[in-house]
Amino acid sequence: MYRKIFKRPFDILCALAAILVFSWLYIIVAILVRIKLGSPVIFKQERPGKDEKIFTLYKFRTMTDKRDENGNLLPDEVRLTKFGKLLRKTSLDELPEAFNILFGHMSVVGPRPLLVSYLSLYNDRQKRRHDVRPGLTGLAQINGRNGISWEERFEYDVEYTKSITFFGDVKIILLTVWKAFVKKEGISQDGEATMKAFKGSEINTEIKR
Repeated sequence: MYRKIFKRPFDILCALAAILVFSWLYIIVAILVRIKLGSPVIFKQERPGKDEKIFTLYKFRTMTDKRDENGNLLPDEVRLTKFGKLLRKTSLDELPEAFNILFGHMSVVGPRPLLVSYLSLYNDRQKRRHDVRPGLTGLAQINGRNGISWEERFEYDVEYTKSITFFGDVKIILLTVWKAFVKKEGISQDGEATMKAFKGSEINTEIKR
């Protein structure tokens, strides 16, 4: 019942509360991003949502537009500044996603929205992560975030789609706050801005943990 009836109103309530209560923080972060990283302040990128429907994801930008002599963007880890790392470490870059939640593109809790280019790489089991709206946080984020393998991450995503409950979502939200602002774990893999790119998996069965 929660999944079908109450999860969406819960998302709307949380998104509105976040936007209203932290409006001052949105303004401060936006000003700092404009000063330190330039414009546009908001990073926009197409991501697949529920049923693989494409939507535009909003985040505060964390990287510069530095390019090589041929005009090509430098690698992410080079363009990611100290200020950008701070935004990611504190998850402040995720604040604009409250509007994605409000518009119905996302949920507070669910599998994180990944790149559109990954859609053709998922096996049948991994595709099930798109049975629900993507989330601001999720089961994978409280169990290693970017520090775990892609296969483990997808298993947590699929596991969530099969067991959505109100108390489960509340638990994930509380653990997210603890891990993001207190323990600050799994922000990125070694040598990467976030994680290594997903290149597909031959594993089509559940990973035993």
